[in-house]
Amino acid sequence: MAARIRILRDTALSPAEAWRRLTTWERHGDVVPLTRVTVTTPPPTAAGTVFVARTGVGRRLGFDDPMEVVAWQPPRRCRLEKRGRLVTGWAEFEVRALGCRGGAQVEWREEVRVRGVPAAADPVLAAAGRWMFGRAVDGLLRAE
Repeated sequence: MAARIRILRDTALSPAEAWRRLTTWERHGDVVPLTRVTVTTPPPTAAGTVFVARTGVGRRLGFDDPMEVVAWQPPRRCRLEKRGRLVTGWAEFEVRALGCRGGAQVEWREEVRVRGVPAAADPVLAAAGRWMFGRAVDGLLRAE
């Protein structure tokens, strides 16, 4: 089993600007506590881009969450596969225009498995993930 997360956010940003903010991978480290993101493949971002989110305190207390972009359809859809030893699964987001109101809607979906954590804990992981990733999406879409 896996924890499933879904987050919807409306923003006054244009779809292109929302997309840019969501896909500037290093910015994710600015909005997720105790996390630093390093892109390990050369730009530009495309399918095959790999980056690592390092979460922890110092070099000894933490873990790496390597991810690969497996679907890249700017400025609409991106899908990532989580390829870590501890955290596996996928994340995907879509950006849609809000029509005559202007702005954009972001839908973020994620399915996360943490090795060694029983499926019975999935509801707790999902709730924590909704809180954490919701704050991350809010931070990424907030004015720079």
